[in-house]
Order: sequence, then structure tokens, then C-alpha cells
Amino acid sequence: MTSRTGFFLLSAALLLVSLICIGEGVQLIATGKPLGIGLGVCAFVIPAIGVWFLRQTMRFGRASERLAKELEAEGGLPVDELRRTAGGRIDRASADEVFARRKAEAEAAPGDWRVFFRLAVAYADAGDTPRARKTMQHAIKLHGSTDPIGSKS
Repeated sequence: MTSRTGFFLLSAALLLVSLICIGEGVQLIATGKPLGIGLGVCAFVIPAIGVWFLRQTMRFGRASERLAKELEAEGGLPVDELRRTAGGRIDRASADEVFARRKAEAEAAPGDWRVFFRLAVAYADAGDTPRARKTMQHAIKLHGSTDPIGSKS
């Protein structure tokens, strides 16, 4: 199963659970009791937070995919130059080498979204997902600030 398929399955599950939660919230509010009303209101807030998170994740995915397509069209996508173990895992020393190079590129060109995109990929290859995501968000922000007004989709 691809990560995209898994994402859509989890999204569908989140939306289904949100609908059930909202239905239960309506029933709790309908009791007219203070505790029921309080729990019913909470039953509306929790799905709203989940849907907000889902929206943010979808926006992040679309934006990073847009950057990847643009970088691919320019011929600037990072090449997979990592050594692998016999089991197919990325060799840690190889990932560290590539990461050091990508970090130096980012420090040399702090305003170029392309180097931060490649640095985010290096973070992901090194297994540091939180930093990969934060770096990709920075690349998206840099890309947005270099676009002419009105060209964002």
C-alpha cells in the first residue's frame, strides 16, 4: 500500500469517526443536562481539530509535491546516491555524508528553496522526520516568497 493510499484511508476513517462523534454530540446536547451539554460541545470540538489537522496535512502534501514537480522540471531533484545494506536499508554513514553536503549547500544559499528541499530529503533519508517536515515547510515558505503575486495555486 502506498503512503497516499494509506493517507486517504485514514482520512476517510477520520471523517467517519467525526460524523459519529458529531451525532453523539447532538444527542448529548439534546439531553438538556449541563454535563451532557458540556460533553456534547466537546464532541464538536474534537472532530474540528481533527479536520483542521487533516487540512493542514493535505496542504503540506500538495505544496511539497508542487515543489518536487517544479524541481524535477528544472532537473534539480536530488539523486539517490545513498549506499544500502544487503537488507536494503540506507547505510548510516552514507546518509550522514549526503546530509553534511546538503546542509553546507543550505548554509551557502539561505534564500534558495531548492537547497532546503534537498536538505529536507536528506533529513528524511537520515530518518529524522520532524526536521525533514520543518525544513520542507521552510522550503515551501521560501518558494512562496519568490513567486510573483497571484501565481500561487
